[in-house]
Amino acid sequence: MALSIAVLTIWIYLLAARGRFWRMREERCESALNSAARIVAVIPARNEADVVGAAVESLAKQRFAGELHIVVVDDHSDDGTAVRARAAVPSGMLSVISASPLQAEWSGKLWAVAEGVRFAARFDPDYLLLTDADIVHGADTLAKLAARVESGYDLASYMATLRCESLAERALIPAFVFFFFMLYPPAWGTGAAGGCMLIRREMLERIGGIARIRGEWIDDCALAREVRQHDGRVWLGLSRETRSIRAYGSFAEIGRMISRSAFTQLRHSVWLLIGTVLGLLLTYAAAPMLALSGSWWGAAAWALMALLYAPALRFYRVSLLWAPLLPLIALFYLGATVHSAVMHWRGRGGLWKGRVRASI
Repeated sequence: MALSIAVLTIWIYLLAARGRFWRMREERCESALNSAARIVAVIPARNEADVVGAAVESLAKQRFAGELHIVVVDDHSDDGTAVRARAAVPSGMLSVISASPLQAEWSGKLWAVAEGVRFAARFDPDYLLLTDADIVHGADTLAKLAARVESGYDLASYMATLRCESLAERALIPAFVFFFFMLYPPAWGTGAAGGCMLIRREMLERIGGIARIRGEWIDDCALAREVRQHDGRVWLGLSRETRSIRAYGSFAEIGRMISRSAFTQLRHSVWLLIGTVLGLLLTYAAAPMLALSGSWWGAAAWALMALLYAPALRFYRVSLLWAPLLPLIALFYLGATVHSAVMHWRGRGGLWKGRVRASI
């Protein structure tokens, strides 16, 4: 009985006191179509030939009255990434530069971003758009983000809508966004999504530039943290038009994606890992086990869990029949988290495109 009440209490708290993270709604925003802001978009790209052309082309088609320049930083690719980027848009709007050799104590992506930001300075931008090579933007994305910043924010970002077509994606991707928003409720202004972030240049300089977060693996939330610590305001929202076109065809691919950063999120702490495992088991696995053993309290917790998960499924246009399966999905994420710790202890943590993240 005590365990059943504890689990139900957790889900009542998540319903009522966690910033209504579960709503999964796009917030309406007027586009700053008449903005005269100067924006430079910085795209780090390492072996992204399959997607970078579409990403750059989507930026070139922005409905935005201000000035826009796109900088693609080719991070030592060997698949023709630079060629694909140059072929996507007129050269007057685009610069493709090569990253210099990776420096010690830097993650590969952030080193490439820093190279792009340094190059962008010659255009004297008001804002910098930090975006990924697999992100395709809606025509008003830039104008809407500019409107958010100009309404009083220092960092505005969209959680890009991830691809959700394969069986593995339909099973796991809505939960990825659900769990992220549970950790960083948009209403609280504590997190950011690294695929699409617009930041005031003066704020980036105030925090010490990209160098301030050079060793971070979860760079988006680290940047949001630094902005907040320097009295800045952060906004995070959803966008159907801002989409990732990176495909995850199998459960193993998504598992590796989660595993790359999960133990880093726990600051490589064994105690936080143990607490996370126990917390996931209590929050997700206990409810169906109690319900199947005849506990009405457990059944109520399981039903409430499915109810809160339903908006994420609707946003991704996935069948609501997945909602009762959230406990199984959570166990998959738990396994990926444990795998992340094991890979770190084996010296293979953060493996991404041939690079292994050093322990910093």
